[in-house]
Formats: sequence, structure tokens, C-alpha cells
Amino acid sequence: MGATDEQKQRHRRLTAWRASGRVLARASADHTLAERLTALAADAGTAHDLGEWTDVYGDGVVAEVERRTADLLGMEAAAFFPTGTMAQQVALRCWAARTGSPVVALHPLSHPEVHERGALGSVSGLRTVHPATGPRQITADDVRGFPEPFGTLMLELPLRDAGFVLPSWEELEAVVAAARERDAVVHLDGARLWECTEHFGRGLQEVAALADSVYLSFYKSLDGLSGAVLAGSESLVDEARTWRHRYGGQLFQQYPAALSALLGLDRELPRLPSYVAHAKVVAEALADGFAESSVPWSRVHPRPPHTHQFQVWLPYASDVLDEVSVRQAEETGTTLFRRWFPAPAGPPGLSFTEVTVAAPGLEWTAGDVRDAVADFAVRLREAAAAPAPGGPAPEDLGSQA
Repeated sequence: MGATDEQKQRHRRLTAWRASGRVLARASADHTLAERLTALAADAGTAHDLGEWTDVYGDGVVAEVERRTADLLGMEAAAFFPTGTMAQQVALRCWAARTGSPVVALHPLSHPEVHERGALGSVSGLRTVHPATGPRQITADDVRGFPEPFGTLMLELPLRDAGFVLPSWEELEAVVAAARERDAVVHLDGARLWECTEHFGRGLQEVAALADSVYLSFYKSLDGLSGAVLAGSESLVDEARTWRHRYGGQLFQQYPAALSALLGLDRELPRLPSYVAHAKVVAEALADGFAESSVPWSRVHPRPPHTHQFQVWLPYASDVLDEVSVRQAEETGTTLFRRWFPAPAGPPGLSFTEVTVAAPGLEWTAGDVRDAVADFAVRLREAAAAPAPGGPAPEDLGSQA
């Protein structure tokens, strides 16, 4: 069976990104299987004793990841899960049983609502309610004023689909206190919590201490192969382990993911503050570059970024922006932007992309970013002026904002 058009486009993008000498971040998908396995085999011995017997059902290196993560968070225990989706579902159903309420209050842009196909209701029998709407975090006033009772408040830190936004530390303390006033427990969707400490000006333990349970991912920020942890009290984690088995998450062997998690804790976690700081430089240079270009409208959100990830919005169709982005990578060896997506709401012709600044991005100066934006803007204007046969008029591609 031949490759589909989407598969061909994906291969083209990956080839261009991998060949680029200048990128803001490199994702796992930018490497071949051989490259990832070779790197893991070469580096894993620095994080764990590879002379140990192969981990079976989590009795070795997986248990080490659990112990280390619990210590980092200052929590009693942690359980390793193959996916964050499973870890979070288990946490929320455990809290539903303990509070006697199947109702979970969360933001409508949170991961379970946007990316899990209604799993909380379909699989776990939970019901979700939304104290807030719009691209912002839930506030204390939202919680206090919500008319319906709920047993658990879930806070996604940062709220990715709102632009990786975070509350201030004082706002976070206030919303947790408001939940306590309603006798609700607090669960943190901390898939990207690792990089939030700079914004809060607090360490991981102080942030985690606000919550009854925390979920964290190892591949989103720490470059792990996969895997997540759920941390909390010893009794909660014991119960979660039972549900993990029932959900099919007690894998026979998952030591490659666990080893990569340990490497991430050793290597990427200490670097995250520098990524967050430099993301502010990159974001400001992007905004300046577009302001100086012929692009009619642009927005960097949030400005400045709260973590090392943020959004860029432009008034063009996503397929046009994708084509310009990959051509820039192919022809200049510079990947400024990766994938673009249509705006989830609003007028047609508005698109956004997510920008991540990691180790490779530290090499970019503000001038480098502005130069790349200038080149991108020229290519974009040329593409907008030459639509495909039968497509919209040139002025329609760049004026719908």
C-alpha cells in the first residue's frame, strides 16, 4: 500500500526538520529509531546501573523513577504509568470514590476535555463541569461562584491550549483555598509542571504541596521516550496501582521509558530555567520581527511567555503557513516554525503554532530570530500572492483576521 498524502507530508517535514542546522528545539520525532536507541544505550549508564537484572513489572529502574519523583515533589509515593491519560483518569476516579462525588471541575480547554475523546465519562463514569471559559486559568472567584457542587478541582499547569498560560503564585494559592472552602480535593495536571517553577518563583515541592495529587509527564519537557507518574499520599498511590493494573497499565517491561525518564531528570530538568528565560528573548524578537515585516497582523501569546513554550498567531490559512515553514527549513537549513493549526474559533484564515525553546534555541540571538522572521515573512507574502489553481484570491489568504 502506498503512502498517503499526509504520510508523505509528514516524512517531508521530518526530513526538513532533521536536516536543519538551526532549530529552536528538537523533538523525539526528529530522530530515527536507530538514533534514539543508540543514544539511550550510550547514555543510560550515567543514570542507572545497567548491570542490574531486567526490570519486570516495575521492580527495578521503574521503582527508582517512582522514588525519585516522589522525593522531588516532596510527596509520600508515586506510581509510574505508561501514559498521562491513564494516570490522570485513575487519579480522578480514585478521588471520585473517596469524595463520594463523580463531578470534576476543570477548564474546558484542559487535556481531558480536548484530547481524550470524552474518556473521563466513557471509561471512568465521571462528569465534568466548567467553572470558567476562555483562554485563561480558573480563578478563586470562578470556584466560589460556581453553582454546582463538585468533588475534585483539576488544574492544568500550564494550560496548554490557552497558550501555556499560568496563574500567578498568589492566584494559584487563592484558587486552591477556594476549592478547600468547598471541601473539594485538588489535583494538578502537571504534565509540564517541571518548567513552571520559574514563573511561580517556587520550587517543585512548594507547588506540589498545594495539591492532593499531581501527575507529571516525562516526554513533554524532559525528552523521555514516554511515561508519566502520579504522585500523592501512600494510600492514594496504592489504590492507583490497583486501578493501573485494571486499566492494563501494569506493563511487563518498560525499562527503556524509565531509563529515559531518569536521563531527563538528570539532564533536562536542570536546564529548564535557562529555556524559560531564553523563551522570553525569542518571543520578544518574534513579535518585533513581525511588527517590522509586511505581515498585516500577528500576535505572540502570552507575552512574555510563562514557560519555555508559547503560541504565535497569524492571519493566514494553516496549509499556507505549513508550506512556507517547511520550505524555509528545506532551503535555508533554519526551522523557525513547525506545524500550524486553524484557530479553534473565530473567523476563517486565522492560524496558530506552538513554539518551544530548548537547548538548540539557546544559540539563537534576538537578531537571529528577527532575521529568520524577515525571511519567513518574505516567503509568506510570495506564497499568499500565488494561490493554487481554483483557490481563493491572494488578498483572501492574508486579510482574514
